[in-house]
Amino acid sequence: MKAYNRVLIKLSGEALAGDKKTGFDEDICIGVANQVKQLVDDGVQVSIVIGGGNFWRGRSSKTIDRTKADQIGMLATVMNCIYVSEIFRHVGMSTEVYTPFQCGTMTKQFSKDSALDSMKQGGVVFLAGGTGHPYFSTDTATVLRAIELDCDIILMAKSESGVYDSDPKLNPNAKKYDVISMESVLDQKLGVMDLTAVVLCLENKMPILLFGLNEDNSIVNAAKGISNGTRVTI
Repeated sequence: MKAYNRVLIKLSGEALAGDKKTGFDEDICIGVANQVKQLVDDGVQVSIVIGGGNFWRGRSSKTIDRTKADQIGMLATVMNCIYVSEIFRHVGMSTEVYTPFQCGTMTKQFSKDSALDSMKQGGVVFLAGGTGHPYFSTDTATVLRAIELDCDIILMAKSESGVYDSDPKLNPNAKKYDVISMESVLDQKLGVMDLTAVVLCLENKMPILLFGLNEDNSIVNAAKGISNGTRVTI
C-alpha cells in the first residue's frame, strides 16, 4: 500500500555510478527504474532529480570561475537525466525531462502545469539543470521543485544509509539517526543538504526520508514508509 501520492526522488549521481565512481552502472540504473515502475504502477506520481557528482563537482575546481563551474555541473545533471530517462523508457515507462533553461530539442523547459500533467498521466518527470543559476546546489533545486509540485515528501537516495552525527567514512563510530528534526539538522550543520535547502524545507514544511540506494528494494520501501534510513521531520 502506498504511503504517499506524489514524491520527489533525489538520486545521487555517485550512487548511480556504483563502484565505478564515475559515469553510470547500468545494472544499478535498471534496478532503480524497475523499482520506480512499481511505484507508478501503484499510482504514485513520481518526479526525479539527479545530482551530477558522477561527472563533475564544480566546487572541487580551484582554477575555474565558480559560475562557469556550476554551469558545467548543471549540464552534468542534464546528461544524467537524459540517460536515466531512457533507461526508464527501456523498462516500459513514459518520461519527460525538464530544464529551467532551453536545451535545444533534448528537454522541455520546466513548467509546473506541464510537469503535473505528465505525472497525473502516469509519466515520470525528470527535473534537470538545477535551478538554472550558479551558487545553488541540486539539493536546493530538489527542495524547490518538491515545493512547487506539491510533493508529499522528498525521498533522498544516497550512497550513505542515513544521517549521521559525523562522517561515517571518517569516523567508524559515527551514530546514525533514525529520526531527526530539520531544526537539529540546521543547528548541528550535519551536511544532509546545503543550508539553503534545509531552510527551504523548514519554511515550507517539506519532510525528507534519506536512505541508502544500495539496500534491497530501498526506493519501493521508502515510498511505502518503510526504511532503515533517517526521517528528517518538520
